[in-house]
Amino acid sequence: MTASGEDIWAQIVMLSMAQVAVLLALSLVNYTLRALRWFLYSRAIGIDLTLWQVLRHYLGGFALTMTPGRLGELVRVRWMARESGAPMERTAPLVLIDRAADLASSGLLLAFALMTMASGSIKGGVPVAILAVLAAVVATRPALFRWIVTRFWKIIGRKPRLFARLRKASHSLVPFSRPAIAVPALLLGCVGWFAEGYAFYLLLDWMGAPLPIWTCVGIFVFAMMSGGVTGLPGGVGGAEAAMLALLTLQGVPLEISIPATAIIRITTLWFAIGLGLVFFPIAETAAQRAKNALE
Repeated sequence: MTASGEDIWAQIVMLSMAQVAVLLALSLVNYTLRALRWFLYSRAIGIDLTLWQVLRHYLGGFALTMTPGRLGELVRVRWMARESGAPMERTAPLVLIDRAADLASSGLLLAFALMTMASGSIKGGVPVAILAVLAAVVATRPALFRWIVTRFWKIIGRKPRLFARLRKASHSLVPFSRPAIAVPALLLGCVGWFAEGYAFYLLLDWMGAPLPIWTCVGIFVFAMMSGGVTGLPGGVGGAEAAMLALLTLQGVPLEISIPATAIIRITTLWFAIGLGLVFFPIAETAAQRAKNALE
């Protein structure tokens, strides 16, 4: 069965402004909780910034999400370094640990979704969930990270400076591996990503294609992780393709799955970029003012 443009548009206009507001609010929950995690991490390394400063850094960074590999989001550590006076070498590990925390939380959510789903439509998510959690464990266990780096260097036997830098970077992960930091950070990430998965569940229900909540969470998280694997800016293309394929396997018709995919991406990825464009100039101005004051 094919979906015409009229069918897709009809599904989109069925949503009320209140429903769209709920989807945006749930996305905002995700971003706010992940910003709180960034605040928790910054305190772990002794960066004394207010919650408002960290919030504008984190949200402002989303303006550069569409850069290759999301490298543009490194601007967050530059802002933090300027406003705190800490060297970039001290704040840079926040990027690695933040990505690792996202991997861990999304991997755990996907694993739980797979355990609760009766259907095996995303059975391919099993190795993805396992690899995500393993990668997060390695990135957050300094001794293990050092051991793996050393083993790789002994196997490859080249680029000693690169491996020396990686070993040095592992020491900077020590503050984040403490349970008092790692556990609440993991919970914040899980609740944040679940909020967006719940938004996807509500959206499908409103559009007349209800699915079990953990099926929706599993599809959403797997699609986001699949998009990230492609390396494309924002996972555009890969995430949408995975989501459409999984919804089709669940029996959702194209006239619903296509607009549902478009809407959830607009209210998550593109909403984040919109927030970033609002907060970017605020964060950049404050960071420049702080730099000028130090000079």
